[in-house]
Amino acid sequence: MSTFRFLHCSDLHLGKRFGRFPEETRIALQQARQQIVAGLAAVAQAHAAEHVLIAGDMFDTETPSERVLRQALAAMRAASDLHWWIIPGNHDSAAAETLWASLAEHAPPNVHLLMWPEVVQIGPGVQLLPAPCRHRFAGQDLTQWMDAAETPTGDLRIGLAHGGVLDFGSDEAGGETIAPDRARSARLDYLALGDWHGTFTLDARSRYSGTPEADRFKHAGRGQALLVELSSVGQDPKVEAIETGALHWQDLSLDLTPAADAGALLRAQLPSDRAGWHQHLLQIRAQGWITAPQRLALQQVIAEVGPEFCFFNLDETGLRSEHQVEDLDLIATNGALRVAAEDLLQAAEDTALAQVERDVASAALNRLFAYGQEMTASAACSAEAET
Repeated sequence: MSTFRFLHCSDLHLGKRFGRFPEETRIALQQARQQIVAGLAAVAQAHAAEHVLIAGDMFDTETPSERVLRQALAAMRAASDLHWWIIPGNHDSAAAETLWASLAEHAPPNVHLLMWPEVVQIGPGVQLLPAPCRHRFAGQDLTQWMDAAETPTGDLRIGLAHGGVLDFGSDEAGGETIAPDRARSARLDYLALGDWHGTFTLDARSRYSGTPEADRFKHAGRGQALLVELSSVGQDPKVEAIETGALHWQDLSLDLTPAADAGALLRAQLPSDRAGWHQHLLQIRAQGWITAPQRLALQQVIAEVGPEFCFFNLDETGLRSEHQVEDLDLIATNGALRVAAEDLLQAAEDTALAQVERDVASAALNRLFAYGQEMTASAACSAEAET
């Protein structure tokens, strides 16, 4: 038998809505996800892999729109030189009879829906052992049947399954648990797993491909698929991770002190290729202590660069403010604003108050400082215009 090469992917989650993001970001995420089928086809063709194995959750829900469903099939039909092997996952389980009936009705000949746990020959001397999710939560190891499955002597055995392995591998609470030694007990040459959205190697013959288009900061970077090459029975596979995602996710930390140049430190975290910022989703978790002027400097940098990113968020939940008396002079030297600033400073530093009350006073003082700086800048502009 000649070398058998295929692309292992999972968790496409076509039709995902990304409801927690702003509208423009949400649209960009949805568009990138819908284009991933064509992207996977291009990767498989470029590496002479005639088969694409999708280890569950091709769709995000059991009721994707007709547009999402038909466009995915159209992209597979366009890559007529490839064979697509698909099992239901927990998000699009086989219990969604309307979904899978519609797929079966419109699927081209090169798309194969694997709805039952039974051996399928997918190439000369190559047997596929699928473990489709019959229900969203089956409550059992759906790969167990593979141990007793008979295949011709000398044929390659490839498992295809969706679920977690012990306490690892599932991005869904209550997901199915797959025996960690299934590849060994079922005599598999490779076990293609789905459900975990990041690439992970369980052992030499058992891997999670991760999602081909990243969808959360938990799994940073761009989405990937795995190019797998099997040469003979009993030999470890050759596996190569290939970037397939258009969008790059980053979750970074920013440690600050009152003596730091907050704006410069924030800029240092930004990707070097500014032309590609529109493809980045950047979340920066700030922590430590800063002064009001430093906080204003951060806000100015965000206002300058934030709109150039697909998504930009500064998480300030771990950031505390250190207020200094001299900062009050930058708000007002006298009058009602000065009195208000002094009252807020006193409340922010009053250890007799609950922390939530102190935080509210601190946030109000920061807002007052920003307002004072805006008023000063506005007055300067007016004076310059008059001259």
